[in-house]
Amino acid sequence: MAHGYEAGRLNLPFTGICTFGRNPYMADWTSIDADVAILGAPFDAGTQWRAGARFGPRGVREASTLFSFGHAGAYDHEDDATYLADTRIVDLGDADIVHTDTVQSHANIRKGVEAIRAAGALPVVIGGDHSINIPCIDAFEGAEPFHILQIDAHLDFVDERHGVRNGHGNPMRRASEKAWVSGMTQVGIRNVSSTAREGYEDARGRGSDILSVRQARKLGPEGVANRLPQGAPVYITIDIDAFCLSIAPGTGTPSHGGFLYYDVLELLQQVANRHEIVGIDLVEVAPDYDPTGSTSILAAQVLMNLLGFIFHARSLRGT
Repeated sequence: MAHGYEAGRLNLPFTGICTFGRNPYMADWTSIDADVAILGAPFDAGTQWRAGARFGPRGVREASTLFSFGHAGAYDHEDDATYLADTRIVDLGDADIVHTDTVQSHANIRKGVEAIRAAGALPVVIGGDHSINIPCIDAFEGAEPFHILQIDAHLDFVDERHGVRNGHGNPMRRASEKAWVSGMTQVGIRNVSSTAREGYEDARGRGSDILSVRQARKLGPEGVANRLPQGAPVYITIDIDAFCLSIAPGTGTPSHGGFLYYDVLELLQQVANRHEIVGIDLVEVAPDYDPTGSTSILAAQVLMNLLGFIFHARSLRGT
């Protein structure tokens, strides 16, 4: 990595300019040359209660500097594996957000994801509210069908309310309408939901597999992973409110009873080992509701580990 100790500077995490993991900034979206491209989507006009996720990309990037020490990759003694040693990651900055204009803001996010895909890199989008998943999925138009793994407290399967079709309660319904989405596994859904009973019935009718936190824990990470279609490419969307409020208070729609860190991490590792991951978004981090910064650190750590799992699995598969 460019910030390695061998460069002659200590360059500690709290110095310098914040890109994701302090990886190189790529301003020219037509010249992306990397395995992974990070895109910020600081849009939160789709929220129905507390705003603030517009600062999510900035907060997660800042937290990610904690994992930017100059070692060659990240060694995990439990797995006896060194992750991300040779993975080329760039940060594209943020999609341009036009205040009050959902259509144009979403179009700008889609353009960024399309640029990443055209370069053959893995798109990783940091929101922003969960509505930013809509342009992310739209950017895959014409792609081979893939399965969506959603890790979230809420089903997000509302069709339309008072004309709103592209807010943060709608993304999974919009995704279900796409020819290139073959199905969904929706994990962590719990308690009082923004989706009514008919929404759940509609989701199941369209092929969704819905699991609560308690159901997922009973199955275990391997059991949940077994429910995804064998061999299907997978797009992963993670809403930070899937996690327990005790470790992730910095979100606009918090819900008690969520996952703990290893609940999610072990599931992601199982899925990365079994499936080709075609895209990732992580949404709803709102740093202002968490003065400790632990929510942003959790988000950055989950993404770093997930990327490590994905590219380690690819190397073992020879892809």
